Amino acid sequence: MAALILDGKTLAASWEEQLAARVTALKNSSAGRTPILATILVGDDPASATYVKMKGNACRRVGMESLAVEMPGSTTTEQLLSKISELNSNPDIHGILLQHPVPEQIDERACFDAIALHKDVDGVTCLGFGRMAMGEDAYGCATPKGIMRILEHYNIDIEGKHAVVVGRSAILGKPMAMMLLEANATVTICHSRTQNLPELIKQADILVGAVGKPEFIKAEWIKDGAVVVDAGYHPGGVGDIELVPLVDRVSAYTPVPGGVGPMTINTLIFQSVDSGEKALA
Repeated sequence: MAALILDGKTLAASWEEQLAARVTALKNSSAGRTPILATILVGDDPASATYVKMKGNACRRVGMESLAVEMPGSTTTEQLLSKISELNSNPDIHGILLQHPVPEQIDERACFDAIALHKDVDGVTCLGFGRMAMGEDAYGCATPKGIMRILEHYNIDIEGKHAVVVGRSAILGKPMAMMLLEANATVTICHSRTQNLPELIKQADILVGAVGKPEFIKAEWIKDGAVVVDAGYHPGGVGDIELVPLVDRVSAYTPVPGGVGPMTINTLIFQSVDSGEKALA
């Protein structure tokens, strides 16, 4: 059986064309104003700096603007909260991204939750999570929302299926489970300490690997015909799932790289454009 490749890279490129057209239309109707995403980078972690640069490049590709806010590694929680408050109050800023992780002396959760709900385009606030879980309007966490957009684009049937999410992080595993539940899947949440993990994974019609450990989920645990979504990325170009033995026996899978990653950034831009449209239209 030839598996369907859930190609997030190609899908993201297609969406960028649509988003660029929306940004152009918005500029034409608002005297040249454009959505602006503020990215906050605290410290000098090279990986975080690379991610922030990629997000800025994605903004420029669709005609948006980005404001790069760089703060020293010695920044305190109070200083970061003050900067977020400043951005919340700036009517020209339509989305705020606080790059994770922040230095250990900072209360990251307090800073995430300080972001105004209508500017929380990365979907990291507790209020946004709660509204999403209750089926109310809110921007979803970028990675799980990106996964849902992939599944929707490729017409993956979710309703009534058994979805197993391996991982319980606040910005991936937990919101992923809630989004699948909202789409009428029956959801099991597992993690690295779950007992009988292989047996539970074997039941999955849809499997999402989001545990953050390279190839932690073994191919032999996954049943034939499953839909496999790998949200991990590790050195060597591997994800959280042992993918190579699966490509001829699952029904669909996200490649690593080129699957979930591009749609994470695209979803951030997608939600920033939406926020800009609401403010400027």
